[in-house]
Amino acid sequence: MKKTYSALPASMKNMEMYGFHWMEFVLSIPSPLYIITSYKSNGLSNACMQSWTTFTGGKNGYFAIVSAVSKYGHLYQTLHGTGEAVINFMSADLYDRCMSTCRNNGFDTDEIAAASLTAVRADQVNAPLIQECFMNLECRFKWEKEIAEGDDHVLACLEIVSAHIDERHLDEHDLGRTGETGILYNIHHPIHPEHFAGTAHDYLGVVQKIRDYAEY
Repeated sequence: MKKTYSALPASMKNMEMYGFHWMEFVLSIPSPLYIITSYKSNGLSNACMQSWTTFTGGKNGYFAIVSAVSKYGHLYQTLHGTGEAVINFMSADLYDRCMSTCRNNGFDTDEIAAASLTAVRADQVNAPLIQECFMNLECRFKWEKEIAEGDDHVLACLEIVSAHIDERHLDEHDLGRTGETGILYNIHHPIHPEHFAGTAHDYLGVVQKIRDYAEY
């Protein structure tokens, strides 16, 4: 039997949602997790753990549609300052170091160095990439839009102009981009909406290949 939810469940009325919609916690749809890097106006590295992103493209380019960029954060400031950034995909063994950037994010801090990671200047954009991450996407800011008028976050479109991928991760018979060493996914606070007991936790996930289903 399926349950239907169109209004905030009673058990969640006092839940701290940090600006997210209650339905995100009920549905818990995974989204790729990465760390996006740029230069602050003082020339130091900015690093921001980010999710809630769709990667899509066509004949006119390949784009990252980032749907939760805070108007009050350093990422928003740097996108409007330099207009360029790098999306870095880390494997699970780097998660703790990358996550530490959330605690060392002062304006006068080199956030990549503070996380004991290595910054390398990108080839085509004015932004640092993280050497230890297995895939780096150089991006240029295209546009932003509020999803709902007056929201604290915007949807930002970044054009991906260059990509760097570790050779072993290119080979799906070696490390690949899936499984335990591949792209991480954010599973945001999956809870039972009728039995919420006051605590919830995010989960990290990976994609496990089941079978090949198409040939190209």
